[in-house]
Amino acid sequence: MPELPEVETTRRGIAPHCEGQTIARIEVRNGSLRWPVPSDLAAQMEGQIIRTVDRRAKYLFLNLDHGTAIIHLGMSGSLRIITDNKPALTHDHIDLVLHSGVILRFNDPRRFGCWLWSDSAAAHPLIANLGPEPLSPEFSGRMLFHLSRSKNTPVKAFIMDSHVVVGVGNIYANEALFKAGIHPRRKAGRISLDRYQRLAEAIRETLSAAILMGGTTLRDFVNSDGKPGYFAQSLLVYGQAGNPCSECKTPLKEIRMSGRSTVYCTRCQR
Repeated sequence: MPELPEVETTRRGIAPHCEGQTIARIEVRNGSLRWPVPSDLAAQMEGQIIRTVDRRAKYLFLNLDHGTAIIHLGMSGSLRIITDNKPALTHDHIDLVLHSGVILRFNDPRRFGCWLWSDSAAAHPLIANLGPEPLSPEFSGRMLFHLSRSKNTPVKAFIMDSHVVVGVGNIYANEALFKAGIHPRRKAGRISLDRYQRLAEAIRETLSAAILMGGTTLRDFVNSDGKPGYFAQSLLVYGQAGNPCSECKTPLKEIRMSGRSTVYCTRCQR
């Protein structure tokens, strides 16, 4: 599933082609996504100018003068910039055609993504109760420390809770906990302020590096120009079970937590 770095990479890729452009036409070939595409989406958007392309958590916003299109890539979705009138393929479900001739094309083989419409995106039920962005000033180790008090939840699940902080998906939680030296099963309420400060910095560092490298391609993700992300080549623990720890050379161990792969060093993470 595309995580925050992949979605931010997509945002940065499509924004220069979309911002300031007028929407000429929207073609919905298959509106049966995670939620049905609104039947009036074209009526709401056609003729309007895309003022900004923003991101909140793993949602993309196409902000118009009147309302916002909310897009989620789901498990296998991608947004591509088409400049050569390339014919749509089987899983190309939505085309947003701009007056410039550029097409913003939504492809989603599994159809778990979404295109929704809102007069006020910040108040939409999917958005309103989200936690802070991990790269924003609002996010800090002190914040994590205060929210975690009396919680028996494993710290990995705690930092993956979008009500605590958005965008820390499974891959990046593995990596950040390793960098901070924290065992993924340690109870969130039993971690000190100092260690949470290290963890917050590790989360910021990991996500920032992944964005610079275009995200992590493990299965389906490609960015807006059809190219994969390359952060997978820099992963320290995720997908590295059995390999020696980069710090102490102890073989990395893999366990399952909430059905997800969790890899850590039994010596470095406590």
